[in-house]
Amino acid sequence: MTNPTHSRKQEEELRKQEGRMPPGQSLARRLPILHYGAIPAFDPATWNFRVWGEIEEPITLSWEEFQKLPRTTLQMDVHCVTRWSKLDTVWEGVAVKTLLECGLFKLRPTARFVLQHAEMGYTTNLPLEIVLADNFLLATHFEGQPLTPEHGAPLRGIVGAIPNQPNLKTPYFWKGAKWLRGLEFLSEDNPGFWEQAGYHNEGNIWKEQRTARS
Repeated sequence: MTNPTHSRKQEEELRKQEGRMPPGQSLARRLPILHYGAIPAFDPATWNFRVWGEIEEPITLSWEEFQKLPRTTLQMDVHCVTRWSKLDTVWEGVAVKTLLECGLFKLRPTARFVLQHAEMGYTTNLPLEIVLADNFLLATHFEGQPLTPEHGAPLRGIVGAIPNQPNLKTPYFWKGAKWLRGLEFLSEDNPGFWEQAGYHNEGNIWKEQRTARS
């Protein structure tokens, strides 16, 4: 946890020594607000969440139905491609692996990738193994409070690093989409918005895979 008696630089150096700061990152005390485009409006009466693609039957959930799903709380370090890192962040939401365990949908054997679909046509892609891992969440809350519109309310994908779980693959923060509206399961990879614009397709934080040329 952050020590309030330390300066940011002292805290940053300590976390580097612990192996929690990837190369090229700086410690952030607050969660910065970064996104492309305008903030979409949220109407709980019309909002829905879809899951489709390489699954047995597509599903659509209303906001009321989504709120009744089993909840998970995760504490993770998140690392942005723009070179800031926020440690010990706490998120609450729904784990995709929990939805599978509950039988909400069933994957086909051909499912290997997941494309997150957000408002205004934004997308980002991940391998299935990351979406089903312990460090990926469909988040509705941050630090005990509902997400604000600026941070992706009512729902966003979240992926981060869990200290002491080094085997978990961790991509940069953009690989979790704000204002999330659906998951498309794919047999072949399909690069998303920033990936098509030149960001690295995998975005591994420890390898500094920031751009396609990394």
